[in-house]
Amino acid sequence: MTTLTDQPPSAAVPARQVLPAEERHAAELAFLAARDDGPRPPGWALTPRAVVTFVCGSGGEQLTLPRGRRAGRDGTAELPARMAVAPKFVGERALVERCVVTLAGERGLLLVGEPGTAKSMLSELLAAAVSGTSALTVQGTAGTTEDAFRYGWNYALLLAEGPSRRALVDSPVLTAMRSGRVVRVEEITRCLPEVQDALVSVLSDRRVSVPELADTADGTVAAAPGFTVIATANLRDRGVSEMSAALKRRFNFETVHPIADAEAETALVRRQAAAAVERAGAAFAVDDAVLDALVTVFRDLRAGRSAEGWDVERPGTVLSTAEAVQVAASLGVAAAYLPAGDVLDLVPGHLLGVVRKDDPADHGRLLGYWDGPVRRRAEDGSAMWRRLWDLRETLR
Repeated sequence: MTTLTDQPPSAAVPARQVLPAEERHAAELAFLAARDDGPRPPGWALTPRAVVTFVCGSGGEQLTLPRGRRAGRDGTAELPARMAVAPKFVGERALVERCVVTLAGERGLLLVGEPGTAKSMLSELLAAAVSGTSALTVQGTAGTTEDAFRYGWNYALLLAEGPSRRALVDSPVLTAMRSGRVVRVEEITRCLPEVQDALVSVLSDRRVSVPELADTADGTVAAAPGFTVIATANLRDRGVSEMSAALKRRFNFETVHPIADAEAETALVRRQAAAAVERAGAAFAVDDAVLDALVTVFRDLRAGRSAEGWDVERPGTVLSTAEAVQVAASLGVAAAYLPAGDVLDLVPGHLLGVVRKDDPADHGRLLGYWDGPVRRRAEDGSAMWRRLWDLRETLR
């Protein structure tokens, strides 16, 4: 009998599903580091100008390395003479520039916005460009303790030797302080207020006291130049902990808005969904027209108004770009592995799965959208929307 483990793999299995930004874009980071020799804040891997270019792209322009710099800063990697830097964050360049200025001033940066607006991705890109790593991260939850922002202990060593530097276990925050790098705090408002406030002294005094090691050289950890914090928080999450006024004052707030341009959002959905399907071992084969319709539905419901100006009852759940990517990826996987007719027929079912996450009444709002804009577009003669209108019964 043949078991699953006897089956030969159809393709080489990658070691990791998703690479961190500093590895995924290593060639661009090395190129920008070699190209731009302008002033850099202490501890930065790139100049502020190069960080903005890394995040926002070079606008299709082929950037050129000056003569004599193709060996790279480490003297080993051979760099191309020219490179176009791809945009990685779809949003206002001015927002990215303000974020970079905040970090260059060693002030805390708090990215806030609706869920799914790429706050975490932006924080990862900024940390990778500024510090060369995005790995120093604290994931905020209701169970996050103060140790995640300060330090813990190796209890075996603690019992054997007593308090010592060897027994001390640095948190990501403490590691970033010692090395002068950026630390990321994801979903900071999901941490309890007393846990959040462990950051107040870190951001104001730029040092952490270790009372157990008082009167030793390790009794105080001072932040090296370049250390700062990027935190993220969702505006619509329920059950979050309000930040104290003292902590708020130590951050510059930047709001990350949903993508304003429909074409840019569609291109992003296509790119990220295609990458997700490729990781699943298949080619992305969803028509552009289906993606256009999918993104249009998301944008209409998110805004509470259709592209034509018709009023739409907005669901309580957040219909973010990230959710659109997940639906598009699901359509691509279904088309590759479970082909059965037109992939457009699957759209209503996936939309219903997204809309009904929070409020059962959102089911009726989605039906209302079908009875409004979808029906009107079908009546205007669009074959695509006519097919979607015919699929209304699948939403019941």
